[in-house]
Amino acid sequence: MDVVEQPIVLSRDEPARLDRARMQRLFAELGPEAAEEVVTRALEELALRLAHLDRCRQENDLARLRKTTRGMAAISQQLGMDALARVALDATACVDAGDEVALAAVLARLERLGERSLLAVWDESGAP
Repeated sequence: MDVVEQPIVLSRDEPARLDRARMQRLFAELGPEAAEEVVTRALEELALRLAHLDRCRQENDLARLRKTTRGMAAISQQLGMDALARVALDATACVDAGDEVALAAVLARLERLGERSLLAVWDESGAP
């Protein structure tokens, strides 16, 4: 492998993607008040799980980390945050494979995308 004088700079700007149709169906099925409550609780749970990721990683608790990422994927899918769900499942796959280097990279991506996704859904739903 050749030594490069100037390393490349990778973009870490990945926009949150929200399936608005899924969110609209949720509001149509449950009604505005119930859907608002479901979305608010789901956002709170995602925020807690995002914070929990760092603790699991610091404590090297891969079982809890795996459970956390799988839960994040399920919640994300429910809200129409398919990109976030996919990255959460990628993190789960890294845990299963025992690939610590890939896991570190995917968790960093999951945290960035998670924060952006929370804001996107919060803005979309009009949650307080």
